[in-house]
Amino acid sequence: MPEGNEDYQLNLLEKGWRQLKEPKSITSAIFLSIPVMCVTVLITIGILMTVSSLSLEELGFSSESITFTINIGAIFLIFLLVVIHELLHLVFIPDFLKSKSTSVGLTIFGGFVYTEEEISKPRYILVTIAPFIILSVALPLFLGGLGWLTPTLKFVILLNALASSVDILNLIILLTQVPKNGKLRSNGMKTYWKKGGDDQNEKKEIAKTSFNG
Repeated sequence: MPEGNEDYQLNLLEKGWRQLKEPKSITSAIFLSIPVMCVTVLITIGILMTVSSLSLEELGFSSESITFTINIGAIFLIFLLVVIHELLHLVFIPDFLKSKSTSVGLTIFGGFVYTEEEISKPRYILVTIAPFIILSVALPLFLGGLGWLTPTLKFVILLNALASSVDILNLIILLTQVPKNGKLRSNGMKTYWKKGGDDQNEKKEIAKTSFNG
């Protein structure tokens, strides 16, 4: 994850951008998202049980022991999940192909997508929840309807629901702190917001002052 730039931060604050109250590190974000994790997993379990069978034995649990079978195919699917998850964040960022301040990468905690582009609140919501909605809600409904849900796919879909908890935590923070017409920018781990009409109001005030002068 790119580190924040102090000059850029000062520039944002001078222009009226306000910092969100959010976790200061990935570790704290994961810890705070544990209650959300329970909800996202339960939602996906409910969907899986609606369109297919789901048992603890399928996931490697039994009354006597816990067994996990790890093979190259499963490892590849998990890696593919991380890549697709982050790409689904990326493709909903406006003009991500042309942006020089948008990047994607991998860390010890998984993948990340980073952008310093200005994004409206509705679009930011879409960027945030897209991987969970597509991979852990829509995908099991689609595959279940076709009868293509295997135990491995069920595990990967649940794993995505687990990983999406930090995204949903960010969504809650966004919905509770940013006004309806707000827009957002990022600087490292910090996110800033501003009302959508602020720039226009500033221009009107400058024009009014110039005219009166």
